[in-house]
Amino acid sequence: MIDDVIKNEAGNYFPTREQYDALVAELHKSGYEYCSDLCAVDYLQHFDRPLPAEVVAERFEVVVNLTSVKMRSRVRIRVQVPESDPTIPTLFYHYPGTEAMEREAYDLMGIVFPGHPDLTRILMPEEWEGHPLRKDYSAERVPVQFKHSPAIR
Repeated sequence: MIDDVIKNEAGNYFPTREQYDALVAELHKSGYEYCSDLCAVDYLQHFDRPLPAEVVAERFEVVVNLTSVKMRSRVRIRVQVPESDPTIPTLFYHYPGTEAMEREAYDLMGIVFPGHPDLTRILMPEEWEGHPLRKDYSAERVPVQFKHSPAIR
């Protein structure tokens, strides 16, 4: 399976969404016991970013960093996620520690992780509309709220 996934000179893997879960399962089985980071990136106007020639740039990218303490090794997985269908399988069943990281990517960027056990907002209020870290989310839409400052003595 790993041989079928595109890999660049820096050692980054670029699986399709269909290859993603199987690649992560194989890396986990081969000794990458810890998911140190999972985040989403919005490349709204940067479709010309450096990617292997075979990889089609999409608006969103999910970036996963896996670590093997025993092998003293890290790998980075970069998956393109289209704006028209911002979904990618959950890693929760391989790495339970990704639960909060996936909720953050969902809350702030709108990436949906099918199979996640509790895909609810983690930082924004439940009634919040939109995803504030998307590049097209207008800053004017966020009301600024100030609390009374205590008097300086």
